[in-house]
Amino acid sequence: MNIFGKKLTLTTFGESHGKALGCILDGVPAGLQIDEAFIQSELDRRKPGKSKLETGRKEDDKFEILSGTFEGLSTGTPIAMVIFNTNQKSRDYDNVKDLFRPGHADYTYFHKYGLRDYRGGGRSSARETAARVAGGAIAKLMLKALGIEVQGGVCEVDGIKSEVQDFAHARASKMNALDPNMEKAQEEAILIAKENHDSVGGVVLTTATGVPVGLGEPLYYKLDAILAEAMMGINAAKAVEIGDGVASTHLKGSENNDEITAKGFKSNHAGGILGGISNGDTIVVKTHFKPTPSIFQEQDTLTVHDEEVKCNLKGRHDPCVAVRGAVVCEAMMALTLADMTLLNMGKKMEHLQAIYKK
Repeated sequence: MNIFGKKLTLTTFGESHGKALGCILDGVPAGLQIDEAFIQSELDRRKPGKSKLETGRKEDDKFEILSGTFEGLSTGTPIAMVIFNTNQKSRDYDNVKDLFRPGHADYTYFHKYGLRDYRGGGRSSARETAARVAGGAIAKLMLKALGIEVQGGVCEVDGIKSEVQDFAHARASKMNALDPNMEKAQEEAILIAKENHDSVGGVVLTTATGVPVGLGEPLYYKLDAILAEAMMGINAAKAVEIGDGVASTHLKGSENNDEITAKGFKSNHAGGILGGISNGDTIVVKTHFKPTPSIFQEQDTLTVHDEEVKCNLKGRHDPCVAVRGAVVCEAMMALTLADMTLLNMGKKMEHLQAIYKK
């Protein structure tokens, strides 16, 4: 499937080394101010080649809106956006045309479809996430109009954990680091791995504030379930935690319950979600990314003819996926929450009466 969402749907298209990639965002209400400068700024945060912590592939990721807007406003019709690829080096992948790169989707794509685009992974490449960020930027504009803010940053690299959650710092940091005190150590871990032709994993923290009570559709479209689906759908994501996540399994009920007062919850172990529905507190999600599978060390693998061979990669790759993945996590949370706001509109008669009753 290449479609995400129910009321607000994002369909993405394109390949890593194809002519272009892009998306169609359907369900955006008419009259939303489409801030193209903001959309481009989000794409700039995700684009490759900004520092030595990222792939050397340099793409401007300039987008074009093809439909769905007029005089700066959404028209209520599908918004189509395209981003043209400009810096492909497909020849870097000639040596892996007939073999499977360990840790990549080559093996599964080939056995599922009987063929694959070997140039950078084709459709399975994380380059596709540029389209998600473009769509997520519009979702952020929707949420901003409702007083909801989504923020994210890297909270762990190679086991080095942040102790501070400074989202303003993350936006200024070249590696989206949340903790200015741990950033140098995290950066060094990435660079050491890169020098050793290896890679490291990382964890991204994503939050949403200003979320009203009531978002989420029980029982089979729960907010936490769809957020987990959204994050797990990002390339290299291997685990997702909501609120305290795994840590909650080590607590007693008396420790894990978020007691309620007239002023709100005393704690937020639940991560802002109870019974699959937002409770009005901050939404908290952690997404765990595996080490980038593209490493420059000789590895054993098979060819498409089941021959045992050695794999030696070329090309340009991120030494830590989480660095740019932080922006993608924000986009997927924004798309999920924007979709949930639309789904929630018709849950009470008073909502419908406010629109239709004369």
